[in-house]
Amino acid sequence: MGSVLYRYRHRYILGILFLTLTDLLQQVLPWVTGAFVDDLEIGRLTYQGIWRYIFLLLGTAALMAFSRFAWRIYVFGTARYVENDLRDSLFAHLLRLSASFYHRNKTGDLMAMATNDLQAVRGLAGDGVLMGVDAIVMTVITFGAMVSKIGFRLSLIAIAPLSILAVGSFYIGRVIFVRSREVQDSFGRLSDVTQENLSGVRTVRAFVQEEAEQAKFAEANQHYMNSFMRLIKVQGLVDPGILLLAGLCYVLAILYPGRAVLAGEIPLGSFVSLTMYIGMLIWPMMAFGWVINLYQRGVAGFVRIQGVLFEKPEVTSADPPIVPEGGKIRGEIEFRHLTFAYNRQQQPVLQDINLTVKPGQTLGILGRTGAGKSTLVSLLARVYNPPRGTLFVDGVDVLDLPLDLLRTSIAFVPQESFLFSRTVRENIGYAPGSWSPEEISQAARTSQVEQDILEFLPHGYDTMVGERGVTLSGGQKQRVSIARAVLKNAPVLVLDDCLSAVDTATETRILGGLRPVMKDRTTILISHRVSALKDADQIIVLEKGRIVESGTHEELLALGGRYWRTYQRQQLEEAIQAAE
Repeated sequence: MGSVLYRYRHRYILGILFLTLTDLLQQVLPWVTGAFVDDLEIGRLTYQGIWRYIFLLLGTAALMAFSRFAWRIYVFGTARYVENDLRDSLFAHLLRLSASFYHRNKTGDLMAMATNDLQAVRGLAGDGVLMGVDAIVMTVITFGAMVSKIGFRLSLIAIAPLSILAVGSFYIGRVIFVRSREVQDSFGRLSDVTQENLSGVRTVRAFVQEEAEQAKFAEANQHYMNSFMRLIKVQGLVDPGILLLAGLCYVLAILYPGRAVLAGEIPLGSFVSLTMYIGMLIWPMMAFGWVINLYQRGVAGFVRIQGVLFEKPEVTSADPPIVPEGGKIRGEIEFRHLTFAYNRQQQPVLQDINLTVKPGQTLGILGRTGAGKSTLVSLLARVYNPPRGTLFVDGVDVLDLPLDLLRTSIAFVPQESFLFSRTVRENIGYAPGSWSPEEISQAARTSQVEQDILEFLPHGYDTMVGERGVTLSGGQKQRVSIARAVLKNAPVLVLDDCLSAVDTATETRILGGLRPVMKDRTTILISHRVSALKDADQIIVLEKGRIVESGTHEELLALGGRYWRTYQRQQLEEAIQAAE
């Protein structure tokens, strides 16, 4: 936290200087009041003296107004800079983190960090810094002014109850920190339940689970409220306790400095100034209590954020990387005895994969759910790191290739098509580059989605698709995703079962449109339909992470194995559908 604040030390120094000036100017009012009372008591006050006091107070008020404005700009404004930098750092780091991180952490909790926790950090960087410095400076200056008026001994007696605050703050601060962490963790769970239900609202309604999900939300909401109430109970002790201590200060002021006035040891004006100084100390005392709360909540939020910022990405670019000849990837892919498991405790998902795909060739992959098809292509794009020496692109280990170059060279269409809440045009043209309307239209025609865009979407290519493409059908989303990959024009094209939501006739048209594109690219086509794979240069059948069959369409049919049985079953299903 200190390093974040240190970056803006110059702005904070200016803010603290103006804050100190404000605190110094606040001492003028008690001093002027005391002097006014003394002059009035001894009959020395004149009309000219009254006007002098008035102009002194007006001038002081004007300077205080300016200095207050300045410290607000330099303290509160800087807190916004700190929040902005932290949010940028958090978001940029989240984009760099590996897929395994998102398996361990929920989206709602991460959203809570980017909102609730960052607000707590901003509170510490703004109000916390202000109140902390102001409490210290104000206390020191006010105590110095008290000493100058009534002496050190009487001043120390008058503020003796403040020592109780120092002892109590240590214990209260620890309790607030623990309970603040509980509140923020609870808010993260509440955010996650909310986000999950809003994203899956159609599924909730389809299964008539509104009441069940509402009960789940109510439980999370109640847990959050209970956690917050536990925190509020501790925070609620702070302000009353400080006011009690302030009252004790007044009692001691009446008992001891008050008797000194009666004994003629100090003038009445000094006693009046003392009571005003004690009143001025109430603010620093209360501010100190608030600082404890802000500090503990801010630190609790920062610890959570820091935990993410300290998370190291598992997938990083090699240092130094090896750049292929010519600085570009041609598209030759080779697997050498690849065995992969997501962690050491699990069984391997892929076992002893040996495979070579030449540039421009098409590899078809067939297999049951869980056979390892998606894992295989995820390793190619280094969504996960393969073991060293097991996966090569253009003869270079993928672990040694520049990560940006590798991913720029792969156009990936995943199983679950993800569209951003933007226009159809922006979703298709998402890849880096400046794309003309004709290029976007050509990509849409290639993926057989342009007719749907022009006929069924109210604003054509400028139609907003909604969050995650909610306004489009599953087949439309898949085809828009294919158009996005086609437009990227990468040397490697990966289609991971991305035709599952379209019928066989549409699949045939899409593959027909893609053939001219696939001719010049290395293509990996994953599908559960043999009809989509039959024209591939090479087809493999995965079974429990192993290649059990390999060859062309004709060669695999001649084997009479799993590929042949799948083909026969799908031919029968198509014949039945045609008869119906």
